[in-house]
Amino acid sequence: MQSDKTMSPGVISRGVLDDLAAFAAVARTRSFSRAAAELNVSNSMLSYTIKRLESRLGYPLLRRTSRSVAPTSEGEMLLLALEPALDAIDSALGELSQNRDRVSGTLRITATRQGYKAVIRPVLTDFCATYPEATVEVIIDYAFRDLVSERFDAGIRLGEKLQQDMVALPVGPTLRMTVVASPEYLSRHRAPGTPEDLQHHRCINYRMETAGNIYAWEFEKDGRELKVELSGPLTFNEPDLMLQAAIDGLGIAYVLEHEATPHITAGRLVRLLEDWTPPFPGFFLYYPSRKQVSPVLAALLTLLRARRDEPAA
Repeated sequence: MQSDKTMSPGVISRGVLDDLAAFAAVARTRSFSRAAAELNVSNSMLSYTIKRLESRLGYPLLRRTSRSVAPTSEGEMLLLALEPALDAIDSALGELSQNRDRVSGTLRITATRQGYKAVIRPVLTDFCATYPEATVEVIIDYAFRDLVSERFDAGIRLGEKLQQDMVALPVGPTLRMTVVASPEYLSRHRAPGTPEDLQHHRCINYRMETAGNIYAWEFEKDGRELKVELSGPLTFNEPDLMLQAAIDGLGIAYVLEHEATPHITAGRLVRLLEDWTPPFPGFFLYYPSRKQVSPVLAALLTLLRARRDEPAA
């Protein structure tokens, strides 16, 4: 039966790796004092480390005399295997150190289409030009993703929907919702005067992928907050389709104001209930922890902060 002090094959702890590195230093320098100076430990501590390793392995690794130190045959065999492995580890650590502040690799972001347009697209040209070794991967969806398990670096969503344990950076302008319908629709239906009047209209709804339910339209006026659950002939999980359906005269839609504005200006849509839709905080970029920010994410955060802090034209 194997001694309790003898190490089982294939079982290597962090402490054993340190001991193996200490043995390699002694075997290579043929001196406890030179190896101790190289490892920045005392001679007595190094001697104890080697004895502990030999006890774990169950056989001697070094022959010691008053004048010299040399590996045993078992030590020579172990050293032959150790040296290239230790060199590879040193090389990898050196490369990691050099790349610590180098902006490279892939930045994976989950964002809504509106979040991408408002936050990422405006800085993408500068980011790609400044960091040519970085790759940006954007996944467009509307459900909240588990950033850690799905290996995303960050996400972009509206602030009111974020989880409490996320680090969140405001990165977009203040937003506002708007209720819109086409002139053709309003020629056939009387325009609503209050949010409650929407109950009598054909409303174009949005299905929230995270909760799976139909989104209740949110209104506020003079301190009064109101949520209205509406029915209608159409439901989408993509806001662009809701906007297009409203332009086509199929009903009333509740969409982001800046996306509807060009169509309002062109006369394709009419704004409704304007005094019931005040501004609200816009998009946030969120990520799990300040302690685990990669250089490529840190570079994006710097660009976004600079753009956010630019004075208005």
